[in-house]
Formats: sequence, structure tokens, C-alpha cells
Amino acid sequence: MFFWGISYIWSKEVFKFLEPATTVWFRLLISVVFFSILFSLQGRKIRIKKEHWGLIIIASFFNPFLYFIGESYGLQKVTPTISAVIISTIPLFTPVFAFLFLGERLKPLNILGLFVSFAGILIMLIDRTAGFTASPVGIAFLFLAVFSAIVYGIVLKKLTFSYNAITIVFVQNLFGVLFFIPIVFLVEYESITTIQWEFSWIIPLVLLGVFASSLAFVLFTYGVHKLGITKSNIYTNTIPVFTAFFSFVIIGENITFDKLAGILCVIIGVMLSQNRKSFRKKIAL
Repeated sequence: MFFWGISYIWSKEVFKFLEPATTVWFRLLISVVFFSILFSLQGRKIRIKKEHWGLIIIASFFNPFLYFIGESYGLQKVTPTISAVIISTIPLFTPVFAFLFLGERLKPLNILGLFVSFAGILIMLIDRTAGFTASPVGIAFLFLAVFSAIVYGIVLKKLTFSYNAITIVFVQNLFGVLFFIPIVFLVEYESITTIQWEFSWIIPLVLLGVFASSLAFVLFTYGVHKLGITKSNIYTNTIPVFTAFFSFVIIGENITFDKLAGILCVIIGVMLSQNRKSFRKKIAL
């Protein structure tokens, strides 16, 4: 979550020079190269069972492809802090998704948490004159990322029973590179031809590829295997805290009282959305 929190700052820096899809494509390429070197040093070969290719393709389509479409184009239009807060609602909507598609019952705290967290988002996104402080299109893209992450998490859990975290992340990022090719070379082709290669964006891009698209996903995948998707997703509510801090320190983003209040509401809402026992444990901690 630390890596993902600071990744919003790195992405903003790269977006000054590259389009969103191109940025993601490059960071996935860096991730694939990073893992390939790692496997080569270890003498490891990747073997995927025939019956699992369908699950892997589905997982890769939702994340990194759809997720990063939503996150990157959303981040291009709104601030890093608001982006991180919306992404942090993933654990909030996970039980709602389970209720709609898996028939799991929603508890009163789940519903209360949904309303509290949604109120936090409204505090951040709507000013006191009832006007939007952030682009509605950007917000829609970010919620696409939230939905994609929920679907991805459910599919990911099934894969963790058969493969280790590094193998899963390497293969999904490899498919992600393939999925992004049409967008990069058809939609954003003109921007590629005018790229100015400078260390000012190459360094944060490499950091995105190694830390955000590689190590962070490996750690998260390992967490899903050990804790389950619901418990693992709880930790995403710490992302806006990291992002707000780094936004203030690195790029000088103005952290207003409304943003702080919104962050607090979202975090409380996510905590409430878990069961009562889990909530009490968090308070005790």
C-alpha cells in the first residue's frame, strides 16, 4: 500500500510527458523485463496448466488492463489524493458485489459503512456551492478501476491456490502488455512519436514498473493467498493516507480541511463495512 500510495505521485510526474495508456504500457514492460531477469538468475521456468489459461486471461483483462485504464485516465483528470480515496473504497464495495452476485447477505454495518464512506467521497468531490471540485469523467474512470479490482480479486484468489505470487504477477503483466498495444499504437500513437526522453520522467516510470507494478502486486497477491481477498482489500484504506502525505511533501498539493474530513470518513466507512468483531479489533489497534 506504501508503494501504491506513492505511485500516484510518480504517475502524475510521468503524465506530464506521456499519455496514460502509454505510461501503463511502459511500466508493464519494465515489470516484465524485471521479472524475466529475476527468473533467468534463478533458472526458473514458468509453467501454466492448460485449464488455468482462461482464468489468467480474465484476471489480466480486469487487472492490469481495465483497472489501469480506469486509474490512469482518472488520475489524469483529478488530484492524486482524490484518486487514492476513491480507490480505497474497493474493500467497501466488495461485500456489495458479493451480495449482488454471490448471494451473501449484507450486514447493517456493511450498509452503514457504505453510506459513511460515500459521504466522505462527496465531501471531497463537491464544494460548498454544490459544484464538483473534480472532473466527473475522471471520477467515472476511477470507479471503473474500483469495479475491475473487485472482479480481479475474486479471480486472483482462485489462482493463488495453484501458483506463487511472482508467477501470477509476471503472467498477468505480460498479458497486460498485449492488451494495451491497440490503445497505445492506435489511440495514443501520435504522442509516442514526439516523446522527449528525459530522466525527469524516466526515473519515476522505472519506479512505477519495479515497485508499483511488480513488488506491490507480488506482496498483495501473497496477502490474498494468506488472508483472503476481503481482509487483504481492507488495507487499501491506507493508500490515501500515504498519497496525501507524499502529495503534500513532493508536489505541494494543497490538503484542505474538506479533503482531510473526506479521507477520515472514507476510512471510517471502510472500517464499519467490516464485521463488528473486525471493527473492534481495528479500534483496539
